Amino acid sequence: MARTQGSHSDITGPRIRKAALRLFSRRGYAAVSMRQIAAEVGVQAGALYNYTPDKQSLLFRLMQEHMQELLNSAAELPATENAIEALKQFVGFHIRFHLQRPDEVFIAYMELRNLTPENFAEIEALRRNYEDTLEGIFKQGQVEGLFTVTDSKIATLAVIAMLNGVMTWYRTEGRLTLDAVEQIYWDMVRRSVTR
Repeated sequence: MARTQGSHSDITGPRIRKAALRLFSRRGYAAVSMRQIAAEVGVQAGALYNYTPDKQSLLFRLMQEHMQELLNSAAELPATENAIEALKQFVGFHIRFHLQRPDEVFIAYMELRNLTPENFAEIEALRRNYEDTLEGIFKQGQVEGLFTVTDSKIATLAVIAMLNGVMTWYRTEGRLTLDAVEQIYWDMVRRSVTR
């Protein structure tokens, strides 16, 4: 499909995704139209289809890019000496990575229901890859005799849910610094899984 004359795909495409991200996170996917996205970017509604086949594809791409960035960043974390250090590193990484991306986090969790079954399956597989990282830490800690975890999968989901809670209430201008919040959460996680 030909682009509009004078358009720049390397500029307009990211602007469309940024506008969609902002609108989906503020109003919800179902309440946002392609016309609203186009108006936000400053292009005709029909021009959007030069960059994305439809709204579903746009939502999927936003989620996929977020999950891939999360996985890539997690893969770059340095090696640790043992499971305790790995868990502490995971806690800090998860909190800080997600706090910098509130719109992406909101969409990644709240808009899953709006994905087609095929798109849902792909995003769910990426999420499972990330969860497997934490579950692997719990299993390593059990082997090392450092953790008492009855069910590593449930522990994984519980810890991620707890860490995600920070995104809903933390404010930089609040009474606690991010370092203090991270330490408190680390203490809670550690106490919940250690002997």
